[in-house]
Amino acid sequence: MISSMTGFGAADGSVGDARASVEIRTVNHRFFSPNLKLPSAFSRWEGEIREILRQKIARGHVTLTARIDRAAGAGPVIDEARLAQYAVTLKELKKKHALGGEVDLATVLRLPDVVASPSEEEMDSGAGEALAAIVHKAVENLISMRRAEGAQLAAFLVDRIAAVETRLARVETRAPIRLKEQHERVTRTVSELIGAAGADPQRIAQEIAILADKLDVAEELDRFRSHLAAFRETAQSKTADPVGKRLGFILQEMVREANTIGSKASDAQIQEDVIAIKEELERIREQVENLE
Repeated sequence: MISSMTGFGAADGSVGDARASVEIRTVNHRFFSPNLKLPSAFSRWEGEIREILRQKIARGHVTLTARIDRAAGAGPVIDEARLAQYAVTLKELKKKHALGGEVDLATVLRLPDVVASPSEEEMDSGAGEALAAIVHKAVENLISMRRAEGAQLAAFLVDRIAAVETRLARVETRAPIRLKEQHERVTRTVSELIGAAGADPQRIAQEIAILADKLDVAEELDRFRSHLAAFRETAQSKTADPVGKRLGFILQEMVREANTIGSKASDAQIQEDVIAIKEELERIREQVENLE
């Protein structure tokens, strides 16, 4: 199903002897752009987490934040072997260099890597699988939200395409009438200018044919209709593949045809409808940019 690039997903679960929570937020981006915020205990699995996101999310700026939630009462972890080694070394230095002062517990505890918070403890490899499962669940929740929003966007796009078709039908109705009016106007103008001197009917017909070719928008209207059909089919498709870029390309072609019709049309009513079509296409463009 069509998906939005904006969404949020969260999940939590057990990782080792701790609880872990994962939140994923996505916003618009032309490409897949991940940003991972992991506690140090999870940093060893950054590559695996990034790959999970890459496989599930085609486009968007993705921010994943993971946290470790220890059970209440879990205190800091003291590396007693390191503490003892520091204490011995400090006492030896004190004696060797005849230094004053005492080597007390507070001093040793402030030395590097003696005290670590629970979140900084090394986790075993099995914790990586548990973390990956939580990330998968958060991604699925994210995808569910993106698809729900995508369905709403698809409905909006189909409504706007219908509005474009209504205006385009008006142009199709008016275009041949406008050509006939231009034919009559040119014929009348030439007759008035030449007057009694007369004019070569064949020459007049040639000039009118050239003018009609310049003003004719039948081909542009046919292509526009084809693009509208392709856009609607894509927007309503159930494919699992991202369609945002395809819709963007089709939209570019529709804008090109609208510009050509507007430049050819020397008619107030057609110009009015073309302006309305361009306004609708701009509304569509704003929403297509939100699609994966």
